Amino acid sequence: MLKKLKQKKVWIPLLIITLGGMGYWWSASSEDGELSVQVEVVSRRDIIHKVNANGKIQPEEEVQISSTITAWITSITVAEGDAVQPGQLLISLDEKQYRAAYNQTLSGVKSAEANLKQVRAQKERTESLYEQNLISKQELEQIEASFQLASSQVDQALSSLLSREDELSKTKLLAPAYGIVTSLTKEVGEMAIGGMFNPGVVMIIADLTRMEVLVDVNENDVVTVTVGDTAEVEVDAFPDTVFYGVVSEIAHTAKSMNLGSQEQVTNFKVKVRMLNPPGNIRPGMSSTVNIITEIKKDAISIPIQSLTARSEHYKRHAKRNEKKNGKGKKKRKGKGSRKNSGKGRGLKKEKMIEVVFILKDEFDGENAPDGKKFAVVSPVDVDLDSDTHYAVKSGILEGDSIVTGSYKAISRELQHGTLVTVDDEYFFDESGEE
Repeated sequence: MLKKLKQKKVWIPLLIITLGGMGYWWSASSEDGELSVQVEVVSRRDIIHKVNANGKIQPEEEVQISSTITAWITSITVAEGDAVQPGQLLISLDEKQYRAAYNQTLSGVKSAEANLKQVRAQKERTESLYEQNLISKQELEQIEASFQLASSQVDQALSSLLSREDELSKTKLLAPAYGIVTSLTKEVGEMAIGGMFNPGVVMIIADLTRMEVLVDVNENDVVTVTVGDTAEVEVDAFPDTVFYGVVSEIAHTAKSMNLGSQEQVTNFKVKVRMLNPPGNIRPGMSSTVNIITEIKKDAISIPIQSLTARSEHYKRHAKRNEKKNGKGKKKRKGKGSRKNSGKGRGLKKEKMIEVVFILKDEFDGENAPDGKKFAVVSPVDVDLDSDTHYAVKSGILEGDSIVTGSYKAISRELQHGTLVTVDDEYFFDESGEE
């Protein structure tokens, strides 16, 4: 039993050493360039830059019907979903109190008018007597003052009647415009709460033939959005269907969320008017909007995943290799220039640049073995981006073969001059077809 235990103690370290050696050999072989990559041929395409945002469907025009007086609801003539026309009666309120006030004021108007009629007759007689020198001027002035007072009382009574008439008219709630009743919050017998500052909403009418999407656009993206931009609208309730719209309004004031925290977000409200919305669309539906802000036609492009960052010294290596190309072979030392390029630089932090890896048959005066290619760094200047590609200003040419995968290879493993094999399963021709 003791002998078997000793044998296990010997074999376990040997197994660990063997596995470690295999791992080191695998890592070393990878470092020597034994990498398999996916490749795509650079071609031209239209690059469409889109700003993505989420929001809710809402009508362009929505009217909240509320009462400015407080009264009981006596009748409702419509139901949710009904179409209404301008001036149509929607809701009737209890008018007893307001009708009584109107009648009382109307009676006051009649009294004031009768008094004015009487004073006018007295004034006419007094003027006749004064012309005949039968009364003094003081008596004439008194009757003229009485006439003016009676006229003023009639005007006051008419103004009060107009006010009471307005209050009485507000017991009938009429439709201000065409629309569909989208919400009805009260029923017959309930009280409509009035007020000038915070009236209770009784009904909502909206024109569902004119819909828009209210979205939140991040502050970094809103600067590229302008009124009139075309947008693609996807509504969750209509899967696999794309609607189109136009940016109609951009807010000038930001809305911030989670203030004072690391999750603070600053957005701007943007309205996108939908073109030809479906008839069964409803306010409040969730939607995603892609606003097309810029299009670059027939641009040399690269896939987004092919762009990576490397130290700026690779830019100098690339220029030197271009000068040496075709001037005789230069023996590659060890594992390539990538191991020696950073020596002697101390702790100085290298500036990073954007690059892609182009496949070459020759690198640093040496031809690639059969079935392999050199992955050579090429600094690029990218321009507009789409969901899948970048437009490139400089750094590559149409027809170049660039590395598009894997992510691990592009982000860490590939270096300037690494030998690679092409995974034929993921090789794309110029048309982008497999």
